[in-house]
Amino acid sequence: MIKSMTGFGRAELEENDLKFTVEMKSVNHRYLDVGIKMPKKLNFFESAIRNLLKEYIQRGKVDVFITFEDFSKNNATVCYHEDVAMEYKKYLDQMAETFGLENDVRLSVLSRYPDVFTLEDVEVDETKIWQVLEKTIRKAAEMFVQTRIREGENLRTDLIEKLNGMLEHVDYIEKRSPELVDEYKAKIHEKVKELLSDSQIEENRILMEVTLFADKICVDEETVRLRSHIETTKQILEDGGSIGRKLDFMAQEMNREANTTLSKANNLDISNHAIELKTEIEKIREQIQNIE
Repeated sequence: MIKSMTGFGRAELEENDLKFTVEMKSVNHRYLDVGIKMPKKLNFFESAIRNLLKEYIQRGKVDVFITFEDFSKNNATVCYHEDVAMEYKKYLDQMAETFGLENDVRLSVLSRYPDVFTLEDVEVDETKIWQVLEKTIRKAAEMFVQTRIREGENLRTDLIEKLNGMLEHVDYIEKRSPELVDEYKAKIHEKVKELLSDSQIEENRILMEVTLFADKICVDEETVRLRSHIETTKQILEDGGSIGRKLDFMAQEMNREANTTLSKANNLDISNHAIELKTEIEKIREQIQNIE
């Protein structure tokens, strides 16, 4: 089982007069990068939330959005700040004396001055809040993981198809390469006959030339390694898990062998198949960036 790095999850839970909504979404990232947006009163739980998410996610840029509603009847209280009221009263008396005016400020007016009365949240029960919040996050994370798994399976199927297509190109190159040597040998025979106009040809000299040519264009090692890398990559996909970095390394290795094969190619057909190999490898590398 493999997972895509793109996913979405959402959960809503109301319990004990508390209601939480959690949404999660992610895109590709080399490492795990979690961004959390939530009400300030929940900041205390940030570290616990991050540790919880690590149980479900290894890689990706994940954005988490948390909303919170408290339906408790006593979730806020009115606070009277006497020191603030006294400061207002002191300066009002001072102004009345300075300007020779009557201080006609009534209690109802003074009480409406900023910060004389404030509405403050009652101290919350952190254990009670975390019990509901944790359940909501886990529900969202489970949905989030399922979407990643579904997308991951689609990626695996697509990658296996591309790898099988690459094996067809490798098969063609392995079959065609020896034929080039025989064709080259026949061409040398014809060329020497033309130049010498003689049937007496130094077979050893021709064999030496053919051997040099064969060494120059031989891609046996490259195709063997390519085939091995392709099969290893397919096995990694079958094994599943957090395999993005492994696959990225295998794609680099396959690309190296395809490059060498292309540089040695002395035939248009082989060159075209080597180019197709490189094209498929690049497509695979792009897809791999989506895998956790």
